[in-house]
Amino acid sequence: MGLFNRIRNEIIFVRAALRTLKRMGDLGKDKSTTFADIVEKLAEEKPDNIAIYCGDRTFTYRDYNGAANRYARWVKAQGLGQGDVVALMMENRAEYLMAWLGIIKAGATAALINTNLTSNALAHCLKISGANHLILGNELAEGYFTCTDCMETPMTVWATGGKVQGSEDLDAALDNFNDGPLPDDFRAGLTTDENALFIYTSGTTGLPKAARIPHQRLNGMMAAFSAGANATEKDRMYVVLPLYHSAGGVCAVGTTLTVGGSVILKRKFSAHHFWDDCVQYKATLFQYIGELCRYLLNTEPNKNERKHKLRLAVGNGLRPEIWKEFQTRFRIPRVLEFYGATEGNVALMNFDGTVGAIGRVPGWAKSKFNVEIVKFDIENEKPVRGADGFCVRAEPMEAGEALGQIIDDPERPTGRFDGYAKKEETEKKILRDVFEKGDAWFRTGDLLKQDKLGYFYFVDRIGDTFRWKGENVATSEVAEAMSVYPGIQEANVYGVAVPGADGKAGMASIVSSDGIDLDKFHAHLEKQLPDYAQPLFIRLQQEMEVTGTFKHRKVDLVKQGFDPDAIPEPVYFNDPKANKFVLLDKPLYDRICAGEVRV
Repeated sequence: MGLFNRIRNEIIFVRAALRTLKRMGDLGKDKSTTFADIVEKLAEEKPDNIAIYCGDRTFTYRDYNGAANRYARWVKAQGLGQGDVVALMMENRAEYLMAWLGIIKAGATAALINTNLTSNALAHCLKISGANHLILGNELAEGYFTCTDCMETPMTVWATGGKVQGSEDLDAALDNFNDGPLPDDFRAGLTTDENALFIYTSGTTGLPKAARIPHQRLNGMMAAFSAGANATEKDRMYVVLPLYHSAGGVCAVGTTLTVGGSVILKRKFSAHHFWDDCVQYKATLFQYIGELCRYLLNTEPNKNERKHKLRLAVGNGLRPEIWKEFQTRFRIPRVLEFYGATEGNVALMNFDGTVGAIGRVPGWAKSKFNVEIVKFDIENEKPVRGADGFCVRAEPMEAGEALGQIIDDPERPTGRFDGYAKKEETEKKILRDVFEKGDAWFRTGDLLKQDKLGYFYFVDRIGDTFRWKGENVATSEVAEAMSVYPGIQEANVYGVAVPGADGKAGMASIVSSDGIDLDKFHAHLEKQLPDYAQPLFIRLQQEMEVTGTFKHRKVDLVKQGFDPDAIPEPVYFNDPKANKFVLLDKPLYDRICAGEVRV
C-alpha cells in the first residue's frame, strides 16, 4: 500500500471512527432516550418524510409512529408492560416494524421469532422468550401450528393480515385504539438498561439462544450503522434480509430510521428483482450478507444492474475473491464491510473499503476499542495460556480467537455484553482471567488475524477449522480457493472423520452452474492449495441448504460424512495414487474405512 493511500485511509478511519464512537457514546450516556423516543421526535419534526416503502404502500413518520401507538395501547390493554414479553412472528412488511416499535413503546420486550422455524425448535424459542402472547402473520399460520403439540403452556395468538382459526383477530382489535400521542407517563421509569428485544442466534450448532438486546444496545447498534454509513434523511435503505435478525431488523433499518430517512422492505430476497427494485424505489443503500452478493453475481445480467442510485453497500461476509467483481459489475461506489454478532461486544468496520478486511483498529487507536486476538489451540478448541496462566496475544497475521473485553463505559461503547435470556448460556461465552486476574472477555467463537496496519481479516468459525496431516485447515480459505473456479456457484467446506486417521479430512459440497470437469478442477486446487488443505472428498449438490440469513448449514453434512449410502448425490474421492477425483462407491468407501487406501 502506497504512502498516499495509507494517509488517505488513515483520514477516512479517523473521521468515520470518531463519528461512530461519538454517536454511540452520546446515546450510551443518556439512560432515558429509547428508539421509541427517536421515532416520536422525528414524527414531530419530519412528519411527512417517508419512513417505509412496502410494495405499493408508503408510510410517513406520522403514519409509522401513529400505527405503533395503536400497538402500544393494545399491549397495555392486555395488561402488559415493563418486564413482559410479546413474541412476534411475521414475514417482512411494514406492520412488522410497527408492531415491535409499539411493543417497546409500552415498555415491554419484543421477541423476534425466526419465520423458518417449525415444530420443536419453534416451541423452544417461544418458551424461552417467556411470552404469553404471540403476534402471528397469517402467512405463517401453518408453520406455527406444527409446534402447538410441543408447547408446555398454550399462548394467546393474535393473527394479523387475515384471520386464522383459533386465534384472536389483531387487526380488528387495533381498530379499537387511537393513534394519537401517548401520555407522558406511558413508559415512566423505563431506562435503556431494560430489554427492548430478544433476537435469536441462528441455531446452526444446536437450538437457538435468545440474545438480550437492551434499549442501550439497540440504540448503539443503530447509531453505529447510521454513523458508519454517514446516513441522512435523503437516504433510502433497501432491506431484503429478514427483520427477525439483527442485520436486517436492527442494523439496516436503524441506519435510516434514526435520521429521518427511509427503508424499502422486500418480503423476501429475489436476485431476479433486486436491481429493478433498487431503481424503482431509488435506493441509495442496501444491506448484504456475503452469500447474497454471490447469488447476484450468479444471475444473468439485468438491464438495471448499473442504473441504480446506490452509493453504499453495507454488510458482512463479502469474500475477497468476489469483492472487486461485485463492485465493478454492479457499479457499487463503496462497500462498508463490518464484523459483529447480535449478542457480541466485538464490533469492527472497514471504513476505507480495503478488499477482504472486516475492519481496522490502528495501534494508536487501540485504547478506544476492546478487541484482542489470542493464540488458539485448534485441537482442544481453547485459547492458549502461557506459563503464567494468562492468554497469549497472537502475532501479526497469526490466526487466533477474537475476544472482546467486557466493560460498561460510554467512552468505549462497544464493550457491553448483555448476554442471553438464560444466565447459564451467558456464562458459557465469558472467558475470565485472560490478561490479568479478575478481567472478563467475550468469546466470539471466531478466528481472526490482524496485520501490522491494523486491518482485521476473518479466518474461520471455531469448530469449522480442523486439523489434517498436522496442519490447521480454515474452511473459509478453502472455499475461497474453490469459488474462483469457473462455474462454481457455492462451496461449503467442512471436516469429516476418517477411521484410523488423525484429525479430520476436508470435504466440500459444491453447486456448479454447468457440468464440472473434475480433472481440471483437481488441477486448479493443486495450484491454489497446499496438499493438506485440498478436499479429500467432493459432494455435488443441486442446491445448498442455508439458514434464513444465507449461512451455509453444515451440521447434517458433517453427520452424513462421506458415506455414499447416506448421501443421495454423487461423491468423489481425491485419490492420491491416481492424482484425480474418482467416484466414491461402496467398495471404495469400505476400503478407505478399513485403512486399505492411503489418504
